[in-house]
Amino acid sequence: MAKAVKINHVALVVSNLEKACEFYEKELGLEPLPAFLFDYPTAFFKFNEEQQLHLTEWDDTYSFRGHVCVQVDDFNTIFYRMKELGVIDILPWGKIRQLPDGAMQMFVRDPSGNLVEISSLPGSEIDPKIFEDELYKPGIYVSGRNDFRGYKSADATLYHDRT
Repeated sequence: MAKAVKINHVALVVSNLEKACEFYEKELGLEPLPAFLFDYPTAFFKFNEEQQLHLTEWDDTYSFRGHVCVQVDDFNTIFYRMKELGVIDILPWGKIRQLPDGAMQMFVRDPSGNLVEISSLPGSEIDPKIFEDELYKPGIYVSGRNDFRGYKSADATLYHDRT
């Protein structure tokens, strides 16, 4: 049986390619890459040597809870910048939190309304003022649905290779 081995890229549909490109390039620091010669608006960005983000402009409907998670190297700076921009969205998954593995988590909307989870590595230094901010809440998100299906563990983590 064949096995999927990694995520090569994530494609997000945007309503305005130029505004979306500016957000991902200037606010999240992604490097633009040449895209194929498609006959529709699209842009590719480099996360690292193996993973990319693809943006493509269409008139589609956006997901309320579906998201892509982006690991950042400086959660503090990103938090304050996203708060300044007013793009932190606490409605789908709750307030900013520190997960049980120690990673910080927040959700923001890009200019097209796509939900982007921003996460730090467990053990990253976090500004204590964030824990006092009105947008922070301790503990994991609780939906109130009381439906515990799925693969769960007290030792869960977003980061499997902590080296």
